[in-house]
Amino acid sequence: MYTFEQIDEMLRKELYVSSTDITTAIFLALNMGKPLLVEGEAGCGKTEIAKVLSEALRTDLIRLQCYEGLDVNTSVYEWDYLRQLLKIRIEEGKSEQDIESKVYDEKYLLKRPLLQAVLHDSPKPPVLLIDEVDRADEEFEGFLLEFLAEFQVTIPEIGTIKSKQRPITILTSNRTRELGDGIRRRCLYLYIDYPTIEKESAILELKVPALKAKLAKELAGFMHEIRNTENLIKRPGVAETLDWAQALILLNRDDLDARTAESTLSCILKNREDIEKINTEELETILAKVKK
Repeated sequence: MYTFEQIDEMLRKELYVSSTDITTAIFLALNMGKPLLVEGEAGCGKTEIAKVLSEALRTDLIRLQCYEGLDVNTSVYEWDYLRQLLKIRIEEGKSEQDIESKVYDEKYLLKRPLLQAVLHDSPKPPVLLIDEVDRADEEFEGFLLEFLAEFQVTIPEIGTIKSKQRPITILTSNRTRELGDGIRRRCLYLYIDYPTIEKESAILELKVPALKAKLAKELAGFMHEIRNTENLIKRPGVAETLDWAQALILLNRDDLDARTAESTLSCILKNREDIEKINTEELETILAKVKK
């Protein structure tokens, strides 16, 4: 059992700027043994929670990246058919039953992320990250319902394998499609928005210590204004803010002016249409707000 204060301290040691709702959600997920579904805009730090948690708990991170068409073979297990075929040739002449018992052995299994999490055999349970679950199709989501309820995997040739200790499971979703009620019922829930100016400034000061506090605040304010710009194709996330800060340090910039912002805008906006929407006049307007 972990106390709220212990979790808060662990996150702080890993240079993660948390908040009461994030720490509370992690505290409940750990102590209740339930999966945590984290939703929010792309780039607001959902995946980072799982990464930081594995570091803080000093345990393995097992990641399943979801995508359309994801199936059991890719997410759970697959048989190593070439090695099985070699074994069949070696055992040629023996009974079919005897051969089957030898080729359908765990050593011929290619263990994918979900099976790795089930079979994980260390003192501490792993952190299982099921990333961007909304990108997978509904059929795979249906499979996850059973997995998240029992944390077990059924392999027809072997039987049912149940985890000795439940993995600490984090699911993330960018809400590209609505997840079903079944997934939501099995999980605790956390919504993460883009950080406030104060929080993003604190993140910059922690992650990029060479950055001056004044510039960190200006960058955080600028990002806040950019994200509120209408009709952007892709709003920049915290990772882009950190990249921008590193770029300004390499360019020996201590101040954010219109010329610097314009020449480095590609650090935070990743397509031509969005860059063209932020013209020189727009940049000067944003900077005037930021530097008040």
